[in-house]
Amino acid sequence: MASFLDSRIGFVPCMLLVLLMIVSIRSICVRASDPPLTLDYYKKTCPTVLEIVRKEMECAVLSDPRNAALILRLHFHDCFVQGCDGSVLLDDTITLQGEKKAPNNNHALKGFRIIDKIKNVLESECPAIVSCADILTVAARDAVLLVGGPYWDVPLGRKDSKTAGYELSNTNLATADDGLLSIISKFINQGLSVTDMVALSGAHTIGMARCVNFRDRIYGDFAITSEMNPASETYLKNLKSMCPPTVGEDNNESAMDYVTPDLFDNSYYQILLRGEGILNSDQELYSSILGVETKKLVQQYAENSIAFFEQFSASMVKLGNITNPETYVDGEVRRNCRFVNT
Repeated sequence: MASFLDSRIGFVPCMLLVLLMIVSIRSICVRASDPPLTLDYYKKTCPTVLEIVRKEMECAVLSDPRNAALILRLHFHDCFVQGCDGSVLLDDTITLQGEKKAPNNNHALKGFRIIDKIKNVLESECPAIVSCADILTVAARDAVLLVGGPYWDVPLGRKDSKTAGYELSNTNLATADDGLLSIISKFINQGLSVTDMVALSGAHTIGMARCVNFRDRIYGDFAITSEMNPASETYLKNLKSMCPPTVGEDNNESAMDYVTPDLFDNSYYQILLRGEGILNSDQELYSSILGVETKKLVQQYAENSIAFFEQFSASMVKLGNITNPETYVDGEVRRNCRFVNT
């Protein structure tokens, strides 16, 4: 039995390597060229764009620190579906099915009114100049910075799509119960590496998770991974009190980082080291038998916040550079982020 297990564990890295090679080839085919984005894109046409976005985000985060996580999640869900093209912001119409009501987005995405407000200010200052996709990308950077996270320069020049990807929202986005290989494949399909995946998962250091997304975890292997020390027992008891084992109270929420829920730091990774990740998909990064590389990265970021900040910044630039090539042929600058121009 022991020899079989040893051989099986030895086989895991080979399986993972093959998967990464296959998906990487697919990714190269999809992402063959760099996006036409520049840091000074609005220098002449709307020089105050960054100041306006920052001011509006300061007001939003000051009114409620949770707004930072809402905007960061919106940006992520936008970029993983058709690229960072503002498609997640589109409302349903008679002729267009948006992404907001897709199963992976429904009840999970908020913060749209914050983007609406920023857009309204920019339309007064620079009419028909700044795309909703760019607004969301800059707002996500500022959201992180305003709750203690790192700064990074945001290349600009995205166009807004005239289409949305309802079905892609169901297939491209990782779910709370995805296994590690599934999560890795979804990131690599976007041109993002395993390192990017672990670093970007650190965004869960802010924000909330709904009961429907952590029910299986707390009534599953949470007790095993956390080894049920007294503190973990209390934490688990509290989670179960708000999230019953059967259907009900699905939208009750708990912080994904219960230590510093409104501060962007590396405590998320320290929670994973204790086996207390609230989502299966999070804890898989450290506890999965397949997570040879991801476990090392979790340990590194838990011990070194500077290393986490540096990699998160670099990975966020890569995420923001996932573009929708169609928008450079048939894209636009929406006057209202919720609707295609008429």
